[in-house]
Amino acid sequence: MTELISRRDLAFVLYEVLDTEALCQRPRYAEHSRGTFDQIIETADQLAVRYFAPHWKTVDEHEPTFDGERVMMHPAVKEALDAYIEAGFMLAGQPAEYGGLQLPCVVEKAAFAFFKAANIGSAAYPLLASGAANLILAHGSADQIDRFARPILAGRFMGTMALSETQAGSSLADITARAVPQPDGTYRLFGSKMWISAGDHELSENIIHLVLARIEGAPAGVRGISLFIVPKYLVADDGALADRNDVCIGGLNHKMGYRGSVNTVFNLGEGKFRPLGEAGAVGYLVGAPHQGLACMFHMMNEARIGVGLGAVVLGYRGYLESLEYARTRPQGRRPGAKDPTTPQIPIIEHADVRRMLLAQKAFVEGGLALTLYCARLVDEERTGSSEEARRHATRLLDLITPVAKAWPSQFCCEANSLAIQVLGGYGYSREYPVEQLYRDNRLNAIHEGTDGIQALDLLGRKVRQEEGLALKLLVDRMRGAAEEAQGIANDELLYLGDGLAAAVDALIETTSHLVSSVDPERGLANAFAYLTVFGHTVVAWLWLEQALAAQRALDGGEAGEDESFYRGKLQTARYFTTWVLTPTRTTHDLLRRLDDTALAMSPKWF
Repeated sequence: MTELISRRDLAFVLYEVLDTEALCQRPRYAEHSRGTFDQIIETADQLAVRYFAPHWKTVDEHEPTFDGERVMMHPAVKEALDAYIEAGFMLAGQPAEYGGLQLPCVVEKAAFAFFKAANIGSAAYPLLASGAANLILAHGSADQIDRFARPILAGRFMGTMALSETQAGSSLADITARAVPQPDGTYRLFGSKMWISAGDHELSENIIHLVLARIEGAPAGVRGISLFIVPKYLVADDGALADRNDVCIGGLNHKMGYRGSVNTVFNLGEGKFRPLGEAGAVGYLVGAPHQGLACMFHMMNEARIGVGLGAVVLGYRGYLESLEYARTRPQGRRPGAKDPTTPQIPIIEHADVRRMLLAQKAFVEGGLALTLYCARLVDEERTGSSEEARRHATRLLDLITPVAKAWPSQFCCEANSLAIQVLGGYGYSREYPVEQLYRDNRLNAIHEGTDGIQALDLLGRKVRQEEGLALKLLVDRMRGAAEEAQGIANDELLYLGDGLAAAVDALIETTSHLVSSVDPERGLANAFAYLTVFGHTVVAWLWLEQALAAQRALDGGEAGEDESFYRGKLQTARYFTTWVLTPTRTTHDLLRRLDDTALAMSPKWF
């Protein structure tokens, strides 16, 4: 097996681009050093290879089953999860008061990336559990934290997020699950939930479902949604498990990829179990009534960046697999070589194969920088040197989150497609890993709100908030990098800086046109194209930051044996600017014209 993720590239992004080591100067992270960060990442890599990677293909071929009573899955999943918990990764980013290692978020996510790359399905369980615990820590009562969050962090309980329903899909305004208030302050929930990952299993003592539902008499639409903790088993005051709650699995969904994570439809209040002798699933309100969606966004936004990171590392692993194949697979000869008796050359010597490898490298290494930059913003939110710095980090993270979810879901999946193409006929055969990586990755464009929904969020809300303040903050950072590159006596950096500067100007002009449209529907009609050019511009900025860091290493005489690594960074930055960023000019022209081709297409004409 090839590397899951390039450790050299990861170190470059963490320390030479994002300056992660500087976080050790802040009180929250003062007990850490680059040495401890590297040790955590090394441990994650080893555990991922030892426990998660070996059953990745096995659980794809033998996915979870349901016999009407129990969900059953391959025992290697629990073995891997137990190893993950025992090594302390459930607590890696948590504060010391909860027994955590208090790692920076950017290091925590870098370590978790190895588990996702090794086995995205099995990694889904701790991802959802951590998200559930973090939501309860942020919005739950002291009792809810002790009763539900702490056992999750200890690895005894797992968690889910239960939003969607069969008739509602992503339109949460249309959910119908209802919650009936009880005299003791609890609620009884009735209804059904669909597409619930990790919705039932025997990997833990208990499962904590975070469920969106409507309290009887609540307003219609999203303003009437509340959030509830609904455990599989009730938890007594002393922490012991009590009655089975009235949450019953109705069946499993069978996916094209990501098969190691069980995906369920479950029913609330079916009556099969009657906790405390009454019908209905017992639920505990989190936060204020009718404010459930605001609370749930805490977990949703964390999950969206997690989905983006998952898309990145699946693409990354596919890139490394196809790179190794291209270096070792002999086929064909150079153009002009007429003698068929001469030795064949490795396919990496063919220009079109290098094109496909270069595109993959541009997408996955750019995506890694994007998602880790988001994690670095979380650290700025927590520990920034001033209140203003912390507020700015929050605004930037809020703005970039839909891009960090959707851009890798599109273009790192495209990297997987290119990996298949590099392997040719072998690429789509199950004897090689790249076809499964593609299938696993294809789901990420749908997970946690489709990419189209992310686009509507970006253009319809995020760039408009506070009169575009977050966009101005981002533009300042992108222009700062462009100006730095333009001020260096280096033709390559000047080219990259000029390209980014022009793209930023185009983005500002296009945004102004779309936001000021007197016809909102027409302005939003091409939101996905807007998200694409927005994402290309942000990733081009992060590629320029990588190019600047690489050039500093080369100019400072620090490259040594890594000279080829740094030269590769510069060439890939050039590729991204030339072949990905420059073509956005045409899209900008279409967006400014408020093209209505799709909007004007009548449903009757299909």
